[in-house]
Amino acid sequence: MKCSGNLPDGPSAPSHLFPFFVVERRALRDVVFPKLREHCRRELGVDFRVIDPHESIHPSHWPDENTRKELIKDCRETSAGPFLLVKYIININVEVSHFHMLLQQIQQAGLSTRPLERVYHRDENTIPLSFCLRPSLCISPSVMLFKAASGYLVLDGDLRFALVNCPRDDVVRRCLVYVRKVTNLKVEQEGTFPISNRVKASPRENDLLSDLIDNFLRGLIDSYQLEAYITTVECDPRHGYTAARRRVYAELLCHRVYSDLVRLTDNIAEDGESGFCDFSDALAREQVEQEELRAVLSRFYVITRPEMEEVRRHSVTIDRVRAYVQQSDYQRPLLLTGGPCAGKTVLLAHCAQRMKFWLQDADPAVITFFADLPHFPTPERLLSSLCYQIFRSYGRSSSSQGTCFGLAECLSSLLSMLPCSQKPLVLILDGVHQMGHNFAAQIIESLPSPLPPGVKMILGVSDKQTHGGKKDLGCLHVALGSADRKQCLKVLMSLLSNSGRRVTSGQLPLVTRALTSCSLPLYVRLLHAHTSLWSSDSEVSESQLPAGVHSSIAVWLDHLEHKYSSSVVARAVSYLTLSRVGLTESELADLLSKAHSDQVAQVDAERLLLDLKSFLTTTTIIGCQVLLWMSRHFGLVVEKTYLDTCEARRKIHSELADYFLSRWNTCLEKSSLNEGGARAREYVDEQPSLREAVHAREAVELMHHIRESNNWELRWEVLTSWRFHRVLVKAGLLKHLVAMLRQEEGSRDHFRECALLASTLASSSCFLQSSPLELPTLMEASLLPYVGLFPALAAYVGEIRCERRTRGCGLAVALPPAPDTVALLRHLKCESGPKRLTAAAAATQCGTIAKVVCDGSAWMWNGSSFAAVRLSASSEQGELKFAGVKSSRRFMLFSTLCNKLFLWDATAPEILTEVKASRTLNMLAGFVTSERRLCAWWKQDSLVGLFDASDTTVKDLRCPSCVTCAVFCSDGARVFCGQEEGTVSIFDVVQCNLLRSCSNSSHRAIVSIILCEDKQEMACVESSGDVKLWNVPSETPTLVKESFAGSKFNNMLNIDYSDEFDSLLVCHGNQVAVWDTCEWEKCDRFLAPRGQAFVQAIFSKGGHHFLAFLEARPLVLVWRVNTGQCVLSLEVHTLPHTLLKTTSDIVCVTDNGCLLAWDSKMVFLAGETPKMECGVKNVAVDQTGRCFYTSDGTRTVWSWSLETGLPHAHFLHGHPVKKIRLSRDDVTLVTLSAEDIYIWHPETGQNILRIGGGGATDVLITPNCHFGVSICELGLSKVWRMAHGGVVCGIHLHLSSAQVSAESTFLIGLHGGNLLAASLWSGTISKSFRRVESSEDVVAFGTLSQHADFVVVVVASGAIYTWKMSDETVCRHFQLPPTFYCQPENFRVTSDGSFALLSIDNEAINLLDVSQVRLCSLKADGSVMKACLDETGRYVAYISQRRSRCGACSQHTRAILTVVQLSDGEKVGRVFLRKDPLTLLMHGQQSAFVGFQDGSVGVYCISGPLTGEEDALGCSKKSGSKLKGCCCSAGCTRMRQKIGGEVERLLLQCRATEVVPSRSSQCYVAFARATRNFIGQ
Repeated sequence: MKCSGNLPDGPSAPSHLFPFFVVERRALRDVVFPKLREHCRRELGVDFRVIDPHESIHPSHWPDENTRKELIKDCRETSAGPFLLVKYIININVEVSHFHMLLQQIQQAGLSTRPLERVYHRDENTIPLSFCLRPSLCISPSVMLFKAASGYLVLDGDLRFALVNCPRDDVVRRCLVYVRKVTNLKVEQEGTFPISNRVKASPRENDLLSDLIDNFLRGLIDSYQLEAYITTVECDPRHGYTAARRRVYAELLCHRVYSDLVRLTDNIAEDGESGFCDFSDALAREQVEQEELRAVLSRFYVITRPEMEEVRRHSVTIDRVRAYVQQSDYQRPLLLTGGPCAGKTVLLAHCAQRMKFWLQDADPAVITFFADLPHFPTPERLLSSLCYQIFRSYGRSSSSQGTCFGLAECLSSLLSMLPCSQKPLVLILDGVHQMGHNFAAQIIESLPSPLPPGVKMILGVSDKQTHGGKKDLGCLHVALGSADRKQCLKVLMSLLSNSGRRVTSGQLPLVTRALTSCSLPLYVRLLHAHTSLWSSDSEVSESQLPAGVHSSIAVWLDHLEHKYSSSVVARAVSYLTLSRVGLTESELADLLSKAHSDQVAQVDAERLLLDLKSFLTTTTIIGCQVLLWMSRHFGLVVEKTYLDTCEARRKIHSELADYFLSRWNTCLEKSSLNEGGARAREYVDEQPSLREAVHAREAVELMHHIRESNNWELRWEVLTSWRFHRVLVKAGLLKHLVAMLRQEEGSRDHFRECALLASTLASSSCFLQSSPLELPTLMEASLLPYVGLFPALAAYVGEIRCERRTRGCGLAVALPPAPDTVALLRHLKCESGPKRLTAAAAATQCGTIAKVVCDGSAWMWNGSSFAAVRLSASSEQGELKFAGVKSSRRFMLFSTLCNKLFLWDATAPEILTEVKASRTLNMLAGFVTSERRLCAWWKQDSLVGLFDASDTTVKDLRCPSCVTCAVFCSDGARVFCGQEEGTVSIFDVVQCNLLRSCSNSSHRAIVSIILCEDKQEMACVESSGDVKLWNVPSETPTLVKESFAGSKFNNMLNIDYSDEFDSLLVCHGNQVAVWDTCEWEKCDRFLAPRGQAFVQAIFSKGGHHFLAFLEARPLVLVWRVNTGQCVLSLEVHTLPHTLLKTTSDIVCVTDNGCLLAWDSKMVFLAGETPKMECGVKNVAVDQTGRCFYTSDGTRTVWSWSLETGLPHAHFLHGHPVKKIRLSRDDVTLVTLSAEDIYIWHPETGQNILRIGGGGATDVLITPNCHFGVSICELGLSKVWRMAHGGVVCGIHLHLSSAQVSAESTFLIGLHGGNLLAASLWSGTISKSFRRVESSEDVVAFGTLSQHADFVVVVVASGAIYTWKMSDETVCRHFQLPPTFYCQPENFRVTSDGSFALLSIDNEAINLLDVSQVRLCSLKADGSVMKACLDETGRYVAYISQRRSRCGACSQHTRAILTVVQLSDGEKVGRVFLRKDPLTLLMHGQQSAFVGFQDGSVGVYCISGPLTGEEDALGCSKKSGSKLKGCCCSAGCTRMRQKIGGEVERLLLQCRATEVVPSRSSQCYVAFARATRNFIGQ
């Protein structure tokens, strides 16, 4: 969408004749239009364009009549807002009859007509015949008179062309009139001669101008009731119309024009918002874009009369396509082939538009895909789009996501299920072959064969790209042949006629010969562009007509260079060619004006744009109307002509990057300033606006040009910008953002940060597509644990927090909970297909990973770039198939099915070197290395092979039995070989002879040998997991120690040894054992879950954790070695095959060949994040909020520091802890463990007192922090002093739900339905709540810390009372309706009594607003699990569980923490929790503490200023409010309960008798006043 404006001009003559309105024009251009353009861009997301014909440097460049009409028509039809009309100067073409009439008038005026006849000539190529203006250097007075006279004609004609026959609403909404009359004006020309003396206005001129102003404009104003600003000023006879008066008027005009245009554009934008599509749904937007492109392309087909077919070959082809669609017998795809520029795309678009006419008896669903759109075409994206459109066409909801193979299966099943004879499906795909990877054939092969009834598929491909032929693919085949010369000539004549041109009889033979040489449709259109420039006196030869499409494009570009300039044209076409998704008209004009500010005016750019539009298409991409070449061949010619060097391309990319970066920075600055004022709520408008789509397209262009210009620093800065991510996600371009980040994984710097961002976004893609506004909290919570590991991401998180502070509200993550998984850094797939299973995998220390697939192929991933490479090895018999791979340090050995070995050195040139052996080798079992020396052994073979990396000839060493393992000593002089019979043979490597050997008594196979050369020891690990320790001096080895694993199974799967931390891991199917290799003692063992078995286990980097996976479980689990806890679960989605380690990563190769990599440091950091053993059940926070305490039902209480996010103290008890209480002065922590009470000093962790016995079930601390109360259900509840534990008194009655009064004098609680108050000094029941009706039991109550003498009481009937304890008076205030009941377990009252939380009702929270006398139902996002009020009554926090909206997707069923401001019901913010919450606590006005089932804690802070005291609830119209009541108008309502006369009487009585007289009860006085006012209404 664009908003175009044309600058209003002054009098009828050119500005060099009448310069008086130059000041006004310049003021509007310099002051008003830049401000208006910025306003339209920032607030509406549209462009504002201004065209001033007098701005052009050369008067000869002023637009002619055709150009004027094109500009006016374009503004009227495509402008989204008002447009101002241009008054132009002179007619270039004059019809013959009019020209003769003008000659007669000039003769009657007594002037010569020769000058006019000299500058105008008759052109036989025009329709109708006209006289055309020639370039002239000298213009006589008679010609100037003609120009002035024709100027009024032009002004009159232009206004009538623009306004006559326009819809009334269009004129009223978009028209403004400004008239300035200057009387008694005398003007003299500053040049050679004064106009007043030499050329005088004729009566005809005055009549025209008077008729235009007094009749046409005034009639328009009166009939349409338009806004008109008409001013009349009398010119001073002495001083004339001075410059000062002109400047004053210019200032007033600028102010008036700006305010009027802002108002009109804003109103029009509001009216048009309803027509916009949902920009956040990328697939829906792409569907709309494809349909629009289909309509645009189809218009290129019908270029003659509708009843005529333009080309017979097309008619035949269309008949065949129509027959294919209408005949049910054809159940195979139709393949339409043709050469370049043959018109396949246009033909298919035309057929798609005609499909509903062809299938009138049915309601066909027509789905098209044209590769002309410069989107991000990938096979996955195409299949996702097709599945989505099919779902939508048949009224189903779409959830199609996944891999290419999964989407192909989804498409196949949809084609089989949904289409029918009543609603057939027609798929038209054009240009699919351009995606590569033989994708067109893959689509056809994935379809059901034959096609289901009701399904038709048409594919358009190039002749050269016809995959497999029609027989191989089983397709019907239609070839698009060449056109006939005569028919092409008819098309050309029609095009010329429509543009008001023709060719003469002398020129026709040349055109005919050109069409004989080339009859492509695009060539015909190019030939029209050439011939429309001919005139009757043009000298045209056959050599001037280009032969072929590319030559014609080159000649057309040459013409544009001659008309404008070579540099301007070169830049314009280069900008269009190198743009990522196309440029808007205003962007192209801006770029040209900036690059050539000294020679290109805005009108020149517009004229060039009109010429380019002949071969451009205008289509919508990401919500913006952009320009694209109508054929890719224009881009090819432009690249060959202007962009033939890398430097030239880089220069254009740099200019485009600078331009979009300036717009991007301006957008961010203005946005920041705009959002820093009032309380902005992102939740009010959850649908991305057009402005977001505009910014998203600019962001895509910016990143593309930064990447192509090789600006690495700026590339990283933009790509990791939070605002960049936000714009793309809100515009539905999440997948494209992930793709851009993953393209950086091969870069040298920051590739891990980009990989982490990409993985985090990809793992939450389903969730973010439906909830894009949750991006900040999601990214903040996901990245915070790793900011210390990746400091570059600190700026990203800081940007999120800065924007939240600027916005004035939000929910920030102060302490993220411990991660339960780690984001993938890489997820790579080879092209081996979905069903090819992994046979073997190995990794080198430097990060190179190899995989051998069951089909015999081998794939290699390099650790730095991670580009997949397929390896190949050949012999005389042909290409070899691989069977396995092993690794050791930097080397890899590949074995083949024919028992050959190939060596790969990761540090040498990447080539495979065959290992030369003198015998036939068995399957390779393993090998070890020492520097460049290698030792290999084979399965079921007693020979060991020695060879060097430079000389791969194998030397054999024979062992007594089959070799199972081997190891070199540190200097490489000896090799130790373990064997099946429990023997170890030691060989001299240089001499190749046996030195000595040793055997164990069990004769079990040795699977690993570990050398401790500093102790001269050798540890042999047997297949059972037992370890034998040998002393290996220079003489005979002796057995030193035997350590037994204790396993009953002889099924050891793998071992992992690390000399860095002296640990050995031994994995069995039923357990994983960890050994201390210093003492050779087993440290611990970890049992497999019941009914499951381990497959493989390895140490993490550093040895603090180990990773393992189980049979038939698509998970990799992480255990903490020192605690035995399973701390992480790494999802792999498919069954793992092998776990590998590199220097920096943990790698999992899956059965289907995928490679998954996690950063080792991230795994360590996530695994070491502290969390309690069980779910967090209790949370206590100190007054500062910087320290808090948690318990999980075990014997330990943790003390946490919010600043560090780590526990700094542990309080150990003898039994599980039930309750924790923190005194208000933060000096004492009281815990209840079993029946014992512990008193702790929090800062030192010292246990001050332990009070045993008593059978306490709860413990309380008085507000003054001097006393503690232990609550007992059966025995005596005791009051004791905190200082020394001495008992003050005992309370005999059990008071349930007990609370201590605010003055620390009473213990208040329920007993048998009565509310009692026991004295904390004597223990006696000294006060009792007096029931109004004896049958009503008290169900809930709450004390008020700010009003110490009052207690809020709720009885079973729903009545709400206040109980003043000092004089034991009772006042009834409210009667709850049946729909609003009180839940005692959830009842809470704020400290000042302003709000009360009554109940949780499924998806609603019921609140009582005491001060405003209203009941509120707060609508939640799902079923409410927990709710909590803060003490001051500012906020309510709750945790809800959403219902799934996309089937089995777990991302949509996450729990949500939401904080709502109670004064107006607005959401402050919300956070989607990644794990199950257990506890919720609000602290003060700033923080919400959440305890989780896994033992972790999350802290979330409310950021932004507090709102005012006024209640916005009743007048709020924002859709973001969720307060629900009986009168629902805009989603924000409340329920007011009418109170009867009896309640009114009681309230008045309370006021009269001063039952509630104190200042502390002001909230209840307000309650009474508000209630009376409400009843009065």
